[in-house]
Amino acid sequence: MAVSLLTPTQVREICRVLRIQPTKTLGQNFVHDGGTVRKIVAASQVLPGEHVLEVGPGLGSLTLGLLEAGARVTAIEIDPLLATALPATVAGHGGEALRVLNRDAIHVTDPGCLQDLPLINGEHANWQAPTKLVANLPYNVAVPLVLSVLEHFPTIGELLVMVQTEVAQRLCATPGGRVYGVPTVKVAWYGRATMAGSISRNVFWPVPNVDSSLVRIERTAPREVDVRREDVFALVDAAFAQRRKTLRAALKHRAGSASRAEEILQAAGIDPMRRGETLSVEEFISLARAEATV
Repeated sequence: MAVSLLTPTQVREICRVLRIQPTKTLGQNFVHDGGTVRKIVAASQVLPGEHVLEVGPGLGSLTLGLLEAGARVTAIEIDPLLATALPATVAGHGGEALRVLNRDAIHVTDPGCLQDLPLINGEHANWQAPTKLVANLPYNVAVPLVLSVLEHFPTIGELLVMVQTEVAQRLCATPGGRVYGVPTVKVAWYGRATMAGSISRNVFWPVPNVDSSLVRIERTAPREVDVRREDVFALVDAAFAQRRKTLRAALKHRAGSASRAEEILQAAGIDPMRRGETLSVEEFISLARAEATV
């Protein structure tokens, strides 16, 4: 299905008509380059008929690209003005398989709220749960949004997100690296994150003062472990709260004492003098198991 994607002139005209002044608070930097949109859609490997969740569609640049690929799109938009205008914009450019939810995506924790949303032509469509997330995420909430989707939308097997390059590098880091941290480990609990391309800042309006990159997160099979995710994540938070300290020191308050922390670490087969930034998600799982049994 051929769809007319938004041009730079159209992006500015829509903003003028809607009296929208892009705001940093909502992370509003609108993509206006059709080639970039198609690059993102191609990287997402969306299949015709696939139900895709898009967070923060803005003016609809990426939405139109997803519709062009034959996807069915549920878009979650926090800005009521943009949420109201999006169906008209899409209808005017040839796309129809769209539903819009005017909510803050970070608080959408029940996939059931996506059931029976109206299509842009006024009909209702009880689609199956989404299987993929493709989104240009607001920089200030990118990590919480990714983790929220991974936690609350188990049917989504793959995420392709455009984020600030610094965030992308953090999500895809390996243990021991300078940018390896809490987001890296928590995302690794759910699956594998890899860099999927870079995006020029010049394809946005207004032009941001940071570079952007694509990250692909492929969900792996649910972990069959005898520890709770919440306990593993609590250990991750504690280990990185003072990342320059040894694990023996960083975990002493959680364990009750430094000697108790050392006992737990040794039971998990982890040198107490290591730092949290050197541990893989599997080692944090071992640590949680030891904490529960020692």
